[in-house]
Amino acid sequence: MEHSNIQVLCLVISDGKILLGMKKRGFGAGRYNGLGGKINPLETLRAGARREVEEEAGIRVRNLKKCGVITFSSVALASIVMHVYSTSDFMGVPQESEEMRPVWFRFDRIPYPQMWSDDKHWLPHVLQGKRVRARFWFDATDTVVAKDIRIVPGF
Repeated sequence: MEHSNIQVLCLVISDGKILLGMKKRGFGAGRYNGLGGKINPLETLRAGARREVEEEAGIRVRNLKKCGVITFSSVALASIVMHVYSTSDFMGVPQESEEMRPVWFRFDRIPYPQMWSDDKHWLPHVLQGKRVRARFWFDATDTVVAKDIRIVPGF
């Protein structure tokens, strides 16, 4: 798989809340998502996740715990493999960037209708402390048409 199709997602969690970003431009604009994106050449997955959080929300994260590997396949785009991390160890106050407007949400108020349609299937497992390996297939309208979600002991 091409390097450019490997991405990272970091879920910042604190006091029963999750930090999501409203994507302001580019792919996924108008949707809430975790913080993350593509990794740079020669960058480790964890380093990429830390960099993306700092770029998108202005906070520094540490002690990232791998909690998921999710593959997305679509009729419109090449497959993407997303490595998902979570942490509650961060420094700073989230700030809006050119790309994201960060917002804290209580776990029972996560705006799933304003997120990618796969999130409601795997994110609750991660918020319960489980690790997931999942694959989602999307049609041309970004609707999940098939899914395979497995709870795994670790990575």
